[in-house]
Amino acid sequence: MAGFYRSTYKKADGSEGIMATTQMEATDARRAFPCFDEPSLKAEFTVTLIADKNLTCLSNMDVANETEVGSKKAVKFNRSPKMSTYLLAFIVGELNYIETKSFRVPVRVYAPPGQDIEHGRFSLELAAKTLAFYEKVFGIEFPLPKMDQVAIPDFAAGAMENWGLVTYRVVDLLIDEKVSGAATKERVAEVVQHELAHQWFGNLVTMDWWEGLWLNEGFATWASWYSCNKFFPEWHVWQTYVVDNLQRALSLDSLRSSHPIEVPVKKAEEINQIFDAISYSKGSCMLRMISTYLGEDTFLEGVRRYLKKHAYGNTVTGDLWASLSDASGKPVEGVMDTWTKNVGFPVVTVTEKDDKTIHVKQNRFLRTADVKPEEDKVIYPIFLGVRSKDGVNEDLTLDKREADFEIPSTDFFKLNANHTGIYRTAYSPERLKKLGEAAKQGLLTVEDRAGMLADAGALAASGYQKTSGVLNLIKGFDSETEFVVWNEIISRVASVQGAWIFEDKAVRDALEKFQRDLVSPKAHELGWEFSQNDGHVEQQFKAMLFGNAGLCGDETIIKAAKDMFAKYMAGDKSAIHPNIRGSVFSMALKYGGKEEYDAILNFFRTSNNADERNTALRCLGRANAPELIKQTLDLTFNGEVKDQDVYMPLAGLRSHPEGINALFEWMTSNWELITIKVPPALVMLGHLVNILTSSFTTKEQLEKVEKFFADKSTVGFDMNLAQSLDAIRSKVAWLERDREDVAAWAKENKYL
Repeated sequence: MAGFYRSTYKKADGSEGIMATTQMEATDARRAFPCFDEPSLKAEFTVTLIADKNLTCLSNMDVANETEVGSKKAVKFNRSPKMSTYLLAFIVGELNYIETKSFRVPVRVYAPPGQDIEHGRFSLELAAKTLAFYEKVFGIEFPLPKMDQVAIPDFAAGAMENWGLVTYRVVDLLIDEKVSGAATKERVAEVVQHELAHQWFGNLVTMDWWEGLWLNEGFATWASWYSCNKFFPEWHVWQTYVVDNLQRALSLDSLRSSHPIEVPVKKAEEINQIFDAISYSKGSCMLRMISTYLGEDTFLEGVRRYLKKHAYGNTVTGDLWASLSDASGKPVEGVMDTWTKNVGFPVVTVTEKDDKTIHVKQNRFLRTADVKPEEDKVIYPIFLGVRSKDGVNEDLTLDKREADFEIPSTDFFKLNANHTGIYRTAYSPERLKKLGEAAKQGLLTVEDRAGMLADAGALAASGYQKTSGVLNLIKGFDSETEFVVWNEIISRVASVQGAWIFEDKAVRDALEKFQRDLVSPKAHELGWEFSQNDGHVEQQFKAMLFGNAGLCGDETIIKAAKDMFAKYMAGDKSAIHPNIRGSVFSMALKYGGKEEYDAILNFFRTSNNADERNTALRCLGRANAPELIKQTLDLTFNGEVKDQDVYMPLAGLRSHPEGINALFEWMTSNWELITIKVPPALVMLGHLVNILTSSFTTKEQLEKVEKFFADKSTVGFDMNLAQSLDAIRSKVAWLERDREDVAAWAKENKYL
């Protein structure tokens, strides 16, 4: 799935179809044709494809002419603008398409036979609107004569932003809204808008070298959320951002083995590993932070200047800072360089000196809670964003190790309003309790409440607070009404359960009972019936609570799920709403046996709907009987699962101790096969290593992983492996600190 490669698919009659396609990023254009394969060595490309007359030929540009060459045809495309080699693309195959002319240039969605092309309608219309929106916001017209989006059956990434010819995984472009849930629709919208943002950020203006990858990916990530919020304000995506992108960035960046946003890379295997939560999520969080600091209008004016000045060229991070400084009159580079050039982020500890003064101190935050003095030398310029009853003061900046600040009153205050800053905030237990009360009084936004819970959970996991304190804080949120906050509540309970997964069963059962007491009342209050009147967020809220309550033992919900599944097995596809298909499948597997497993495996094998197939594949690992675990593992490389999807059946096995142990044993027995099927040149190998190892929690397990890889080449996934080992170390340390604390809390609260 790199360079110029073939992709196969099943036609409507069951026969195999073949198409030829490309994936050049990061360094695989050289596999397809001889070239100087570096982003700064831009060129204009004229592509000619010779193919059978019945096949569709596509490239970045529109067709200049078509001529006969014997029994074949030669399709010549117009010369491209000046662009990087990694953006060149060409595709040959049987393809159907739909088109809209609602944008200034034609926009099309293509898919191979066997796919209902009408399932591309949502992406098609969204693409046309998004291109027009970006032209207006960025102040530069989309410079190509057409925009094609193509569903590729075999595709390693989610999508690729080739200029004028964007390629996607089938599930990230085509969506049957009748049988797909709200979360799937949001994912498709986010991916489409991300790739179209790249037409400006990355394609028109390209980073000079891969250490500036964040200029591409951070911008495209930020722009996709920005545009999604404009088109679908009822989705409240900026609220979700705090529990999604921000937490993803902070989670990875809290490991010693993380890397700076601007990371020096020289080799292809190093470049592939930085397509991660730092370049994407932390990069976009940087832009959200600077947008808040400058104001949105000023920020966008700076962005327009940046794009106009460097169109068809290459940039370094300093070029962006210069344009933003020019637009704002503020010293952006001096403020932001510290954030991009250093690994990690701070924890800000706040204490109260008197009724109008707070003392604030910053230190490096590590999940393993063992920061060395030499790792704590960076002083970040931190925008404190202090919320009080008077509003938010965005003008307070901590630019030294510690300082005092005057605020209206210490009766009520909260740092990092809406969590636009990239840091954790540590409050005293007393202040945290007061903030919990303030949340109930409506003094905190959704972002504030979710972010506060995330900070408290992360601080407990790393030893800054006790886990019992976080569990009490979460318990106090039982009357919470917002989806995003509940999302974070569930996430934080799950992180405790993940760390305790190999602990005494009585304690694990106690945590599950706590989770059930917390979630079930809300799940029953909202119910699990879906109607046309349910909003997008309400659908996701119901689905999340239903699945969570059922998987932690709510008998009523388990029975409802079993009833739905029985009807579904009997052929009534309407018995399970798409929003809860994954939850019902998961419960059927967790509380069922071989009959349920075989049925779900059959859905994977026979369904024509990619969403249903993927859901089935992801859920199979929930079954924890030894023979079913073996069957799931055997499925990975038996030819039934596409190479792009091998991680899906494996990921589900991480939900129980038996599966986690089996994953590691399978890896050690099949390592040679794994590296043949998923070679180190593919980003996927690092993700697989993470799935196969990072769920361990004990010192003995850590040593097993270290020993296995001690004599292996880790080229292409050394960063991923180091991050997995750090994640295990953090759980080992957490358990050593708070094993007794959690057991005592469970007893005190009558769960043990």
